[in-house]
Amino acid sequence: MAVEHPPAAPSGGQTRIHDIGYRTYDGPRLGRAYARRSLYSQSLRGAYGLGRSVKSKVLPMLLFAVMCVPAAIMVAVAVFTKAKDLPVDYTRYAVLMQAVISLFLAAQAPQSVSRDLRFKTVPLYFSRPIETADYVRAKYAALASALFILTGAPLIVLYAGALLAKLDVADQTKGFGEGLVSVALLSLLFAGIGLVIAALTPRRGFGIAAVIAVMVISYGAVSTLQAIADARDNTGAIPWIGLFSPVTLIDGVQTAFLGATSAAPGAVGPGTGQGIVYLVVVLGLIAAAYGLLLRRYKKVGL
Repeated sequence: MAVEHPPAAPSGGQTRIHDIGYRTYDGPRLGRAYARRSLYSQSLRGAYGLGRSVKSKVLPMLLFAVMCVPAAIMVAVAVFTKAKDLPVDYTRYAVLMQAVISLFLAAQAPQSVSRDLRFKTVPLYFSRPIETADYVRAKYAALASALFILTGAPLIVLYAGALLAKLDVADQTKGFGEGLVSVALLSLLFAGIGLVIAALTPRRGFGIAAVIAVMVISYGAVSTLQAIADARDNTGAIPWIGLFSPVTLIDGVQTAFLGATSAAPGAVGPGTGQGIVYLVVVLGLIAAAYGLLLRRYKKVGL
């Protein structure tokens, strides 16, 4: 019976090595700084729905318009009536529009971080080359920048209108600068609070509800207590009560240091000494929010 033998191995001259096209990357290594900038820019764009679906653009753009339209109306009134001053101070505008700012924060803070938690993509960011601190800084800076754009744009409208109305340039420039300082501090504080709350849950809906609850309930409770203190002629307690709400904290700082008129009942704001306490609390909350975010994402990235 014949036995079949396997074919003989090809000789060395018949051996072939096929190049299937894989090559190593020999371009520039952009590193952590580039990754951090990219994450920042994408997060900032995402806060306004840029680069995303049309549906994602509706709410942030609508809120941006709601922030700017009252300022444009005030400018029109000042120009046509030849008023000697704007109807609202620069430092007062954000406090009046705090409900719109809180709604924007509630919508965009969870959008910035909750999806990464829900789909467990955070460890992928930390694989290479970005680190926990880079992620937190990029997200914090992006949301703070988005809030600064939201709150600073109407101030630009007011300032441009004041110049068109030929109001005193020096006074308007000073007020505009004070307003920018105020909204910059507000943006840092609100962004930190919103991100800390949103980072606690991967559920975007829960994050939105929690941010709204913290911002609205704290402001409502503080305003109510201040009104009660004012009705009982206990005006000395009004500034101290204001330490327990993000909105009234910013109002107190700008009242003490930026020449603003307090929005508290009876316009009773903190003096210079109390204002220092307000400023320390605001800066402490910003630092605490950053620290809590670092701690949170060190656990998530494991």
